[in-house]
Formats: sequence, C-alpha cells, structure tokens
Amino acid sequence: MLETISQGFKSATDRLRGVRELHASNVDEALRDVRMSLLEADVDFGVVKDFLARVKDRSLGDKVETRVRDASGQMIKVTPGQHFIRVCEQELTELMGPIDTSLAASSGVTSIMLAGLQGVGKTTVASKLARHLQKQGKRPLLVAADIYRPAAVDQLKTLGQSIEVPVHSGSEGQLPPEICGQARQYARQEGLDAIIYDTAGRLALDDDLMNELEQIREEVDPANTLLVCDALMGRDAVNVAQAFAERIPLDGVVLTKLDGDARGGAALAVKAVTGVPIKFLGTGETVDRLEEFRPEGLASRILGMGDVVGLVKDFEEVVDEKQAEEDAERILKGQFTLDDLMTQLRTIQKMGPLKDVMAKLPMFGSMADKADDGELGKVQALIHSMTREERTRPEVINKSRAERIARGSGRKPKEVTELIERFGQMKKMMGSLGKPGGLLSRIPGMGGMMGGAPGEMPMDPAALLAGAGMGELPMGGSGRMRSEKNQKQRKNKRQQARKSRQKSRGKKKKK
Repeated sequence: MLETISQGFKSATDRLRGVRELHASNVDEALRDVRMSLLEADVDFGVVKDFLARVKDRSLGDKVETRVRDASGQMIKVTPGQHFIRVCEQELTELMGPIDTSLAASSGVTSIMLAGLQGVGKTTVASKLARHLQKQGKRPLLVAADIYRPAAVDQLKTLGQSIEVPVHSGSEGQLPPEICGQARQYARQEGLDAIIYDTAGRLALDDDLMNELEQIREEVDPANTLLVCDALMGRDAVNVAQAFAERIPLDGVVLTKLDGDARGGAALAVKAVTGVPIKFLGTGETVDRLEEFRPEGLASRILGMGDVVGLVKDFEEVVDEKQAEEDAERILKGQFTLDDLMTQLRTIQKMGPLKDVMAKLPMFGSMADKADDGELGKVQALIHSMTREERTRPEVINKSRAERIARGSGRKPKEVTELIERFGQMKKMMGSLGKPGGLLSRIPGMGGMMGGAPGEMPMDPAALLAGAGMGELPMGGSGRMRSEKNQKQRKNKRQQARKSRQKSRGKKKKK
C-alpha cells in the first residue's frame, strides 16, 4: 500500500543522510525525489506543488533544536535529515487531516446516505458501517435503495444476515426515494437508532444519478452523506469527489481498496481538492475491515515509521485484555509453550492480512510486501500435528516424532526441527526479557517495574540482544557490531600515534 509514495520519501531520506546542514540545494534534491513519486502516484499537480513549497519553506525556515528530550526524558540528537522528515510528516498529516471520524445524529438516530459511482464498493461499505455502529452499541438498519444493479439487494441481504442486521428492500415497483422514506418509518417503529442507505451508482456521472440522490436527501434528510471512492481510480477519484461535492453537500469520504493501491494519490489529494474529510478506509472484503481514518497514522506509514496507535487499536479489537495480561506475565517468566505460539498466530490473523499488520510495525514497513500468510498456516499445521505433551514440552520431539509430525502436517521433518529450534530461541529470549536485569528492566522508565536500576541502559545494545537469546549478530562476533569494533580500533590507533609523537618530541628535547 502506498509503495510509490513511500519510495520517494525513502530516497529523499537517503540523500540527506549524513548532511550537517539543510540548505536550498540539498533540500531541492531531496524534494525532487518526493515530487517524482507523488506525481507517479497520481496526486493532483496543484496539490503536489503546494505541498513541496510548504515543506521547503519549513525545512529552511524553522529553527532546529539539535538536542531534544524523548518521551522517556533522555536527551537525543536530531539530525538535519530527521528534521526534514519530521516536517514532511507534519505537512502530510495536515494535507490529509484533521481527524474527523464522527458521525452526526438527528433526533437520536445516526443516518448515513452513501453515494458514489458503480463498482466502488458502496454495498460492502454499508455492511462495514453497520458493523462499526454495532460495536458502538447501536441497532442499525440497512436500506437496499439500489434497484438497478442485478443482485444488489440480495448482496446486501446476505451481508446483513452475516452480522445480524435487518435489511429493508421495499416492494416491487417502488423507487429509491420511496424505499428510503419507508425504511425511515420502519426504523422508528422498531426502535432502531442507525440507518444506512445504500444508493445506486452509475458507470459515469449523470443528471439522473444526481437527481435521484437529491430526491433521497429531500425525503429522509440524512444526518451524514458519505461519498465512497475507489482508491484504485487515482486522480479520477478526486475528480469524481469534486463533481459530487458540487451537486450535493458531502460530510465525508470513505476510501476503499487502499490496500490494493501502490500509488495512493487519492488518499493524499481528496481532502485538499474537495475540502471534505476522509472518515473511513476500507482495507479488505470482510465486514470488520473498516478503519477510522487517522491522517497521522497514514503519514507515518508513508514515511516508513509504522503506525503503532493503529496497530494497538486493531489488537484491542481481537483480544481479551485481562487474558492478554495474564499470558504476557506468564510468558515473560519463561512459561511459553507452542500452544501460546498458536494463540499469538491466531491473534495476528484476526487483525487482518499479515502484510497490513507488518506495515504498521516501525522498521518493518518495507518488508510488508514479502509477508506471506501461508507461512503462518504452515506453522499452525505443524503444531496441530503434535500431541499435547509435545506442544507443552517440545524438547521431547526426537527424530521419529519429527517424522510423524511432518507426515501429519504434509511438511518435511527438517521444518519440524527448525520450528523447534526457533521456538527454543524465542522462549529463551522471552524469559530473559522478564528477568531482573533483562531487557525490559533496562528500558528507561521500566527499570523499577522489572527490578533493575531506573533509567539504566546497557552500553552495548547488540550485546544485550545476544544475552537475550538472539545469539551472535550478523554484523560482528560476540553480539557486538563491527562499527563499534572499528571505532575502538581507530581510537587505539590515535592513542598509539599520539604516544609515538610524544616520544619523538622527547628525543628531540634531549638532543
């Protein structure tokens, strides 16, 4: 998702790595990469031009604090390149924001009319919004007002049945405004407090479509009119949004299929061009795959910094908080079994496709495209083929047991042994994290919780990871990075050179 845009910012970051000061020439070079990626991503030219101008002005005009305190109170050094990326993040957030995911209510009823062209996913979005309102404790009604597209009514009824939401479809011969008016009366009679009108679309904008939407608005006076746009349409999505906004008052946009769009131009430009906020993102086909739009989260993901807040929200929706705390406490004591691993894998799968989960992890965004949900299935198949004792005490798995597990899961014995080895390393690491003096105790602010000295940090993070069960790192032996060794070697050479100079000076004085 948004790979095209992300690549431009990554190239800009690489250009500024190591520079000591920002000036017009190096900022222009960095922005050239950003400009190319934005235009390639089909972002409106006027939006690109304004965005780049603001970034340049702030990058060169803002006062840069080279040393600032982080969240834990530690002083950290800020480089010119980091300042540039921070400016980009703030300007991207402002371009797409501010946050506005609220849905208005009238007389206690949250009513939503969906509009958009045919094929953008309005019917699926209708069911997702119904599910979203369900989670907020509301009792929604879905209204099938698309009487032109074959099977549109049946599709909405099927989706409504899957989430136990009633669907009002009217009778044969009724026109959409009349169907919507009757649905409103039905909702009042049944005490339903949310209504979602799924209207018809067209292959292209025309007066018939707009007139019908205006008649529905006049009939039911919806508290919210949301335009559904397909992100795959790129700049056309922005043009469509602008055309709709000129004919009917819009309260927000729902952007669909963003997870399938490598460009993402619509996400960046639709708010700037129409003035209408993006309220939701549709990122999958299932009814639970609807995200409240957070511009700072998407900006962070574009810049390769992940979206931890969004990840936590996803996590909270699929886990039991109390059970998760109990599991974490037990795992950090080293009591980690393959059953626990299976539980964690299932949790990840509930959060959505693995590539979407990884895209929200800091430093892992660039690896998201390589994520394969099939690998999770392979691990689950191996664990399912084990006995209860083997899942609890994997050390009992010998050669014959590995062959039996491999036959039962359709895998190879080597894959069984590799899984056990990786699990052993993971278990050791988890136990080391929770011990007094372990990694968690050395993180600023957590030392007191875990029994270590508050604010204590190890001098060598690489060695710490090695001690936590990660083994030797590829960059050097004994868990130490080569860069650190090189620094020590250079330091020793300087000391030796200094001593030799002092000796030579002493000899000259004696003469």
